[in-house]
Amino acid sequence: MPKPRLVFATRNPGKVLEIAQMLSDHYDIVGLDAIGCTEDIPETAPTIPGNAIQKAEYVFEHYGVHCFADDTGLEVSHLGGAPGVHTARYAGEAKDADANMAKLLDALSGAEDRSARFRTVIALTTDGGTLTFEGICNGTIAAERSGAKGFGYDPVFVPEGGDITFADMDAAAKNAISHRGRAVRAMVEELKARG
Repeated sequence: MPKPRLVFATRNPGKVLEIAQMLSDHYDIVGLDAIGCTEDIPETAPTIPGNAIQKAEYVFEHYGVHCFADDTGLEVSHLGGAPGVHTARYAGEAKDADANMAKLLDALSGAEDRSARFRTVIALTTDGGTLTFEGICNGTIAAERSGAKGFGYDPVFVPEGGDITFADMDAAAKNAISHRGRAVRAMVEELKARG
């Protein structure tokens, strides 16, 4: 029997792969390209949960598919919680990970407090409405980049209790402790409860 399809409202192949590895036993996870969604989905909410909800509901309303969307923010203590909702566009609209990391490391130059957390909110929209799930991973910002795996800020984020960055970890180790992994597991429990 084919697995039910669940659309992840993203065009980031790294994120699709990461979630697919976690849900492959239960669902066929596909990105926006698989449903022919080529337009830019609005992300105009002032909060991380708001953006996740906005994206999931947009795809459900326009394409009629069960969908989940995530929004993630990197919240750095020394920067008063920034970049937060602006994480992907911290260094500009291009969403350039290298530029974002360079700006962050520059902003923390000489800072004693390098504590930070990744916060992911997933919104799941189905015929029954929209639910949200949150995952948080505390850690610190490294003094320099390390590692070639992952995406985004992974080369500069060291999770709490660890001594290597997300980008130095294999996918299974990262998924076990990551913010997105925690939010996905919460969503999976809900989906299992529904049968």
